[in-house]
Amino acid sequence: MSAVWKYFTVKGEKSQAECNVCNVSVLRGGKAGNYNTTNLIKHLHKHHLKQYEEFMQTTSAKKKSVPLQQTLQEVIQKLQKLTPESNKAKLITEKVTEFIVLDDQPLSVVENMGFQRLCRYYISDTAVPSKYKQVCEFISKRLENVSTISFTTDIWSSDVCPMSLLSLTAQWIYSSFDLQKAVLHAKQFRGSHTGESIAGATEKMLNTWKIAKSKVHVVLRDNASNMIKAMNHLGVPSLGCFAHTLQLIVNEGLLSQRSIPNREQRRTTLAVSRKIVGHFKHSPLAYSRLEDIQLELNMQPRRLQQDVRTRWNSTLYMIESLIAQKRTLCAYTAEYDLPYTLTANQWGLLEKTITVLAPFEELTREVSSSFAFASDVIPSVIVLKRILTRQTETDEGIKSMKGTLLEAVNRRFRDVESEPLYSLATLLDPRYKDRYFTNEEISRHTKDALMSLTQASKMEEVLGRTISDASQPADGTSSELAASEPAKKTSRVEAASKNRLGNIFNEILEESTVECVPPQSTTTNARIEIQTYLIEPTIQRSDSPLLYWKVNKPRLPCLAATATKFLSAPSTSVESERLFSSASIIVDERRSSLSAEKAEMLIFLKKNLPIMLK
Repeated sequence: MSAVWKYFTVKGEKSQAECNVCNVSVLRGGKAGNYNTTNLIKHLHKHHLKQYEEFMQTTSAKKKSVPLQQTLQEVIQKLQKLTPESNKAKLITEKVTEFIVLDDQPLSVVENMGFQRLCRYYISDTAVPSKYKQVCEFISKRLENVSTISFTTDIWSSDVCPMSLLSLTAQWIYSSFDLQKAVLHAKQFRGSHTGESIAGATEKMLNTWKIAKSKVHVVLRDNASNMIKAMNHLGVPSLGCFAHTLQLIVNEGLLSQRSIPNREQRRTTLAVSRKIVGHFKHSPLAYSRLEDIQLELNMQPRRLQQDVRTRWNSTLYMIESLIAQKRTLCAYTAEYDLPYTLTANQWGLLEKTITVLAPFEELTREVSSSFAFASDVIPSVIVLKRILTRQTETDEGIKSMKGTLLEAVNRRFRDVESEPLYSLATLLDPRYKDRYFTNEEISRHTKDALMSLTQASKMEEVLGRTISDASQPADGTSSELAASEPAKKTSRVEAASKNRLGNIFNEILEESTVECVPPQSTTTNARIEIQTYLIEPTIQRSDSPLLYWKVNKPRLPCLAATATKFLSAPSTSVESERLFSSASIIVDERRSSLSAEKAEMLIFLKKNLPIMLK
């Protein structure tokens, strides 16, 4: 639109425009449907010189901003297809590859309408392998100077094609106490899943990344006998997944509860609960009626949750969904037929079951986080034992469940404190230290082992400075004297935990006493560090142990070096499970014919490419 219309307005008769300056009507040039602005510009030039100059300046600026008309050669050049070697083509291909990898798109997406000008086979055969190689080099450089690495591994089988993958994820801590993670493999695993086969495949994966077995701190795996045998055959330390063990324990508790039938219906409470949820799940009409009742009671419409037998926490969520809809279900049975109903006694039993299982569910969530460590295992087990040992007035009806759970915890974690990978990690975690050991002999043995490990740590940053200077108390007394004095009981400034677990953790800390290592004739720097570290109060459980060591590394350098090794171990093999969650999205019905090699590349890039892009 011409800039002249800033000064004119068409009113009524379209053949005329009224001047906004003098309100005079000016005839527009041309014919109806094809008017021009010549007369309007002349009016400004003759009667309003100032406005005319403004108009000319605006018009001149617009002309300068409009690019010159392209030549015929430039137009033809733009229409020509880009060569694969051109920088622009490479950039486009790279972005398309990242789009396919990060958004879980099938390789055939380039054959869709929006990508018809792209070549699927170039993306599949060239671009993806090229990006895979680039990210491999990036991860390899990050692993170069790492002395200790922890791993997780698991086996996954696809539901849409005959493909099994063996995972290997890595986790380590830099000297700066930054936690690092990477997926190394999701390798095709064919044949029988024997211990020897798994060991051989795992060794090949380690060799691919040039990782010596001496660098393997621990491998987190499930509790299957073939996995245990594989790691023993491979000759590397391994631990069972803590979350998986918790699941086995809870399953035992639920089975014990199922064995007690309801006298009226000869059906267990859980069986009746499943029947109720199943009725609504398979009847849209029943769900519609239930939703109407929820709205009448001013409740947010919610669906009942069906449990999955292989995931115990889903049973807990099913019970919680039933308890939340107790009013609506009672109202439903007053108006409609329900094949199965819960008695008042059974409703009470469900509520008590939630109370018993809630700590297990909370622990499962905590240890499955990305920042859970092997150091969390011993304190968690001690807390569980204390919760299950306590008798309350509300235990009526669930005593057998609590007893079964406690027996399972004692049996499955019988040797947890004597496992060095757990005990040393716990001792080196400033949230726990030695406060959660129940066996004094094991506690002393663990401290002796830590002393040997710390004395063996020879770091370049320690050279040139003495630890005694770094740990010298402010009042001028010697470090050895200060370390040998009994520790004073310090009140916890941490706010009371909102959850039951947090209260028990704090309770154990309040009860614990600090055992001071007696001074020896030859007190080493390592001994001073350990004494100083242990007599200090623990940090809050919500704080980061890595941040603690990052801050305290200058004054406790030998202990910090040992902490980078033992705190690198996770408490579960959840990283491999998360990896296979991505695998199930990548190898789905749209890509059921995807080769195992391509699948591994896409899984590898999906997990590691974001690290490089950051």
